Amino acid sequence: MQRILTIIGARPQFIKASVVSRAIQQNDGIEEIILHTGQHFDANMSDIFFNQLNIPRPDIQLDIHGGSHGEMTGRMLAEIEQALLEHKPDRILVYGDTNSTLAGALAAAKLHIPVAHVEAGLRSFNMQMPEEINRILTDQISDLLFCPTSTAVQNLNNEGFAHKPVQVLQVGDVMQDSALLFAEQASAPADDLPEGFILATLHRAENTDNPERLASIVAALNNINATLAPIVLPLHPRTRKLIAQHGLELNVHLIDPVGYFEMVWLLDHCELVLTDSGGVQKEAFFFGKACVTMRDQTEWVELIHAGANELVGADQGKIIDAANRNLGRKVQDTLQLYGGGRAAERIVSELLKAGI
Repeated sequence: MQRILTIIGARPQFIKASVVSRAIQQNDGIEEIILHTGQHFDANMSDIFFNQLNIPRPDIQLDIHGGSHGEMTGRMLAEIEQALLEHKPDRILVYGDTNSTLAGALAAAKLHIPVAHVEAGLRSFNMQMPEEINRILTDQISDLLFCPTSTAVQNLNNEGFAHKPVQVLQVGDVMQDSALLFAEQASAPADDLPEGFILATLHRAENTDNPERLASIVAALNNINATLAPIVLPLHPRTRKLIAQHGLELNVHLIDPVGYFEMVWLLDHCELVLTDSGGVQKEAFFFGKACVTMRDQTEWVELIHAGANELVGADQGKIIDAANRNLGRKVQDTLQLYGGGRAAERIVSELLKAGI
């Protein structure tokens, strides 16, 4: 029996882990221990996902949140190391590119515990993003690199991974597994929502921590809401606080953060997606919606090439123009870019093959 310790801490990781943990439970060869770092601690950002997605409750809860990137990562590193020493897993499994991801991978690597990284090989090529640093370093100390796309595989090959004693495996994207699995359980948020709405999200540090970028995006959203279509924006408490601190006024339909099923409903019923999220770009695609991404780079370049996604940065005029061009436009997944919903099954199969 192989013992795997899964490390999660943020909303996208809960969703990804839900389908992989489900696949693990269907096999007798793996015992899974779940460690939640506490990086997302608000009930609407954390507890609700465990309840909705039937993720097993964490065996280990660290309750680490807040502080600078270095402080948070350092605290996680120390406490994850203690958990690894206590539970003695044969391997750890990490997801994505958060501080929880890097801290878990680094703690394991220093104890010579093998690391499997889901969503390996993603690159924005922007080292100003903490996520880019986290994903590059995590890939470097992982031995099973589960890539969602051929682009991710090529990125790792370009960095010399083909000549390292590791396995680079294209398995597909577990987010598509989740979208397909949970679409039928989607439910509308409790809020009274306008008809024909645009769904927006705004949380990434490169936008929220830069006053000029934040002001430009807020101005664009206000303009679109007033002249094109109503915008529904589930707003993270941190972003709401920063908007207030900078004296900005966001005149859109604001709602509190929502659970995954409500987010799926919003994606399914909106006319367009405006986002700076990595995961939401793909989720929009899974539901056939055009996406305007308010970032300078994206890890999901295949969506740009397929014409499903448009990069506009934080430029007010570009955001408004792209929203006008894309409102109501439908996109199709004719190339099965993300594996067709079988990524979790492939990941568990490879974990079993790798053994202890």
